[in-house]
Amino acid sequence: MSLLRTAGRPMLASMFVAGGLHSLRRPQDVAPAAEPVVRPVTERVSALPDRTELVRLNGAVHVVGGVLLGLGRCPRVAALALAATLVPTTLAGHRFWEAEDPADRAQQRIHFLKNLSMLGGLLIAADDTAGRPSLLWRGRHAAKGLRHDAHLVQRSVRATARPAAAAGGVRAKLGH
Repeated sequence: MSLLRTAGRPMLASMFVAGGLHSLRRPQDVAPAAEPVVRPVTERVSALPDRTELVRLNGAVHVVGGVLLGLGRCPRVAALALAATLVPTTLAGHRFWEAEDPADRAQQRIHFLKNLSMLGGLLIAADDTAGRPSLLWRGRHAAKGLRHDAHLVQRSVRATARPAAAAGGVRAKLGH
């Protein structure tokens, strides 16, 4: 693994681990801010838990995803999970457009843009194959190899079929 990945992944993950631990330990601190995003979802999907439990669940995803990303274990999946949870987290926690105090609005805009930057980093991390070919490339390459092999088998069968048929015809004429 490159030095940039070794250093960059834990740096990107640190914010999620710290924030996730806070949400796990004290969900009541975060739940009121999550209300504008959580309420419409829980009203439509009755199977979801209440807002405090959703905040705790989101925190758990942040901790687990952050640790996995930081350690380089399943980093692409971890980055995607973090990216998926970062969108509602940002929309719930940093609604700068609703802030009336100019100082608070500026602070929330900074946090919103910080989260947007982290989302960009997560998307890059989710696409990073660490120098190895992607699964899509490997699949296409394997399919191309199989087509090539099938073509060779087809040519081989055609090349040996004619002499075999001729030999079979000769044997039939000889009475064997």
